[in-house]
Amino acid sequence: MAYLHDDVFDEGLDILDTDANRIDICSQEPATYVEATATYTLGNAAGGDFPGISAPGDRGGGGREVTVSAVVTGTVTGTDTATHWAITDTINSKLLATGALSAPQAVTSGNTFTLTEFKIGIPDPA
Repeated sequence: MAYLHDDVFDEGLDILDTDANRIDICSQEPATYVEATATYTLGNAAGGDFPGISAPGDRGGGGREVTVSAVVTGTVTGTDTATHWAITDTINSKLLATGALSAPQAVTSGNTFTLTEFKIGIPDPA
């Protein structure tokens, strides 16, 4: 069985804590920064509206994780159904993480959106 120290996992997750500065809701899962912030975006929370991301910590069941705080005032910029979220680093134009929303949500341009707190984790090696 392989072994990786928690520091190895933390380095992988730490970029979310240090470099992420925008979260988008998207009409499908993006594979690139441009898809996340332009092609599929239906809205975003950035600047003072960007939720905090915790430092890496222990993950239930083994491994490490970070917690993305709830989004309270995201701005909807398109009308469609949001199915995914995307976290980006706009300074370096990097897509850092994506995931599916817990349930698809119809959104309308000009409204606001919220997201509940969620976790991003890396399990221990098997």
